[in-house]
Amino acid sequence: MAKSAKKKQAQTSGGTPATVALTAAGTPHTLHSYAHDPAAPSYGEEAAQALGVTPDRVFKTLVADVDGALTVAVVPVAGSLDLKALAAAVGGKRATMADPAAAERTTGYVRGGISPLGQRKRLRTVLDSSASAHPTICVSAGRRGLEVELAPADLTTLTGATLAPISRP
Repeated sequence: MAKSAKKKQAQTSGGTPATVALTAAGTPHTLHSYAHDPAAPSYGEEAAQALGVTPDRVFKTLVADVDGALTVAVVPVAGSLDLKALAAAVGGKRATMADPAAAERTTGYVRGGISPLGQRKRLRTVLDSSASAHPTICVSAGRRGLEVELAPADLTTLTGATLAPISRP
């Protein structure tokens, strides 16, 4: 299916590019929706609380700039991204958080709803190795208030992610 047809299908079916990608790949997953509170101080912690799961199973998607290249980091909401570890994981020297507008423009998602799946431009992705300790994890399904639960191995396969210890408590 062409990119524009996928986007149109996502819009007409009420899905997101992430959910369309999961369905197209035949990947087992569960969608969880909740009423997003715009005043919530942390999108990830809000999701964990709304879903009734521990924050170490809910992962946030962050976009960083590693030596001039945008790179996706998927880390537990219970911790924070270790930029030095991310740079090392992709063979870079220096990482900084990406400009939010550049992250939104490149991924096609809004801040707080960036999914590692179905991005407008596929970026190099690193999934924190702690994900492998869980049978399933939750990540954004492409909009605030919508999470997808799937096996870490499936997320790794779909995104071409590298598994590395990139978070700290």
